[in-house]
Parts: sequence; structure tokens; C-alpha cells
Amino acid sequence: MRVEQLEIENFRNFQYAKVSEFDAEMNVICGNNAQGKTNLLEAIYYLCSARSFRTRNDLEVIRTGSDKTTINANVVTGESDDYFSEVEPRKHGVSITFGKNSKKRVELNGTKLKTFTVLPFCTVLFSPEDLELARGGASLRRKWLDTAISQLRPKYAETLSEFRKLYESKTKILKENKPDLLETLDVFNIQLAKAGAVLIYYRAMFCEKLSPIAAETHLKLGGANEKLEMNYKTVSGIENPEQMKPSEICIKLLEHQAEHREIEINSGMCLSGAHKDDVVLRINEQPSEYWSQGQTRTVALSLKFAEREFIRVDTGEYPLLLLDDVLSELDSARRKVVLSRVNGGQTFITCCDIGELQRGKLKGKLIPITDGTVGD
Repeated sequence: MRVEQLEIENFRNFQYAKVSEFDAEMNVICGNNAQGKTNLLEAIYYLCSARSFRTRNDLEVIRTGSDKTTINANVVTGESDDYFSEVEPRKHGVSITFGKNSKKRVELNGTKLKTFTVLPFCTVLFSPEDLELARGGASLRRKWLDTAISQLRPKYAETLSEFRKLYESKTKILKENKPDLLETLDVFNIQLAKAGAVLIYYRAMFCEKLSPIAAETHLKLGGANEKLEMNYKTVSGIENPEQMKPSEICIKLLEHQAEHREIEINSGMCLSGAHKDDVVLRINEQPSEYWSQGQTRTVALSLKFAEREFIRVDTGEYPLLLLDDVLSELDSARRKVVLSRVNGGQTFITCCDIGELQRGKLKGKLIPITDGTVGD
């Protein structure tokens, strides 16, 4: 897929900006710090997912002094390099509008969407924070899994939203610890187990399928003689959930809930479910605490590029690749490796100094940003 053009109004520090034509492959968004490079990248991400990757509060992206923001774009999907492909490219008109006094409205080809999870666009974002994906907390890896799977399986996104609401309700019941509320605990446990089983099933399956791709990518990114492995680990002690049906996982979750019921009530915490699961990563059977900084970053890069390749295979086309100021956080060797891997599909990359890109002989469109203004 690729973005043909983009028009934004009152988004972050942009009063109005329009890019009439993007390059089909490489687009370099350049400028000094605090000029709006990441803001433009955020707008591109927003039109694909109807949400921001920087905040959960939509109102934060509205320009100071304005009441609403608008994003309009043309997106093309279904293009293929396969000469024998019978799939015809499709052009989509996307419009997203919301404000301080109005709900979010997303239109696809002139039709208002009831749910935003049906947007047919995929993107892979890599920001400096993602360099901690391999060694950081489990919540970072769960978020990565949830974001990736939600793009490919809309029902997963719906189940994830349902699970979060159920989890918040159960946590409130446990914290208040009132007899009349505790009587409803079993009902919430059943609903949580059903939703959690679906999440665990898809997460485990994703990890199983992505693991060999990530291992191969890791070798190509400089992890010579290093075998990268990834496995999904449940806090509920369920072994090999990728080999089970959701109904079987649900039974295991209910059993774990029953075993920890009194502990949860006494502690006021939800200790059973999919909300504390993790992705275990190992290099040559060594956990991340034994890795060097270079290995940690190579693994993070491997996971992101493996995700991109997985989406390409699953959907038949490359997702958008968004690289937000990643090169400045990498050493020279890894910069070269990253730049060598961005071929195929459309890429948007932000940077302050285009020297490294020029030395990498990247061709494409240069988009200068100065104080919320897109230059020529």
C-alpha cells in the first residue's frame, strides 16, 4: 500500500499542510528538532489506524487554539509487482475529523465507518522507544503484539477492547472488596477467560509464525552465528497455547482463576489472565539480561522488520514503513543495515541530518519541515 497525497488542518503544530504527491518508495521528512517532523509522521499513522502512536487522548493532537482537526488522504492498496497478479489496485479516499465538541468521524470512500478497526491499511512504526522492545518491560511487547495483530485481524481488536473493559471492571470489584460486588466476580471471570483465551491464542500463533522470520532477519541484520528465538509465555502457566483451541485455553484460564480467587480478593489485584503475559526472547538460549546493547538493538530491529515481512506475506503487499528518528540512535554499521532493508513498499523516515541518507544513496522525495510548514 502507499499514500498518494495528504492534507492536514490544525494537527499538532500544523495549521495547514498539504503534500500533493509522495514518492511511491522513499520519503525523507527532514528538518531541525521541534519543527513538526514526527507530527507529520503521526498524521500518516493516524489515517491508517484512526489513532495516535504518541497519546491515547485524541484531543492532544488538535492544534492549540483550534477546536477540531482534519486529516484527508488518498491511499492506494492492492498494487503488486507480480505480473500475473489478477488483483486490481484500489484507490481509497480517507477523511478523519474530530474536535473538542464533536466525536471522531472516519470516512472511507465517502462512507462513515461505524468502527475504526475496519480500515484496510497496515503500517509498521519504528521509533527510538522501540529500541527497548527487546529488553524493556513485558507491557512493551504485549503492546507490540496487540498493535500488529489488530491490523490484520479486526475481530482481535474488538476482543482486546472488550477484555480491557472487563479487566478494569474486575479490578474495581477487587479493590472495593464489597460483598455485593464480589458476588459478580464469577461472571466477570467467565467473560474474561473467554476474551483472554482469544487474545492468548492469536498472540501465541503470531509468535510461532513470526519466530523463524525474526531469526532469519536477525542474521541478515548482523547477528552472525546468533540464533534468535521467541516464545509466548502466559502468566497462567499454559504450555504451548499455539497448539490449543481457544476453548481449551479458556478452560485452563478458568482453572487458574479458581486457584487464585482468594489471593486476588485478599490482594485486591487481578492476577490471572492475558494482561501480564510476555514474549520471551533468547539469543543462543541466553535471555536478554545477558545481551550487549548492540544485540538488544539488533533484536528490536529484527522484530520490526520481521513484522513488516509477516504482514507482506499475510496481506500480499508491504505495509507502510514509518521510521521516526531511528538512525540517530544507531551506530554507523546498523544505520547502513537499516537503510539496506527499506527496499520494497513505501517508507517515510524522519531525520535532522540527511547526510547519512545521501551516503546511503537513497533515492526518493525530500520533504523539508520548518515550524509546522511543509517546504517545497
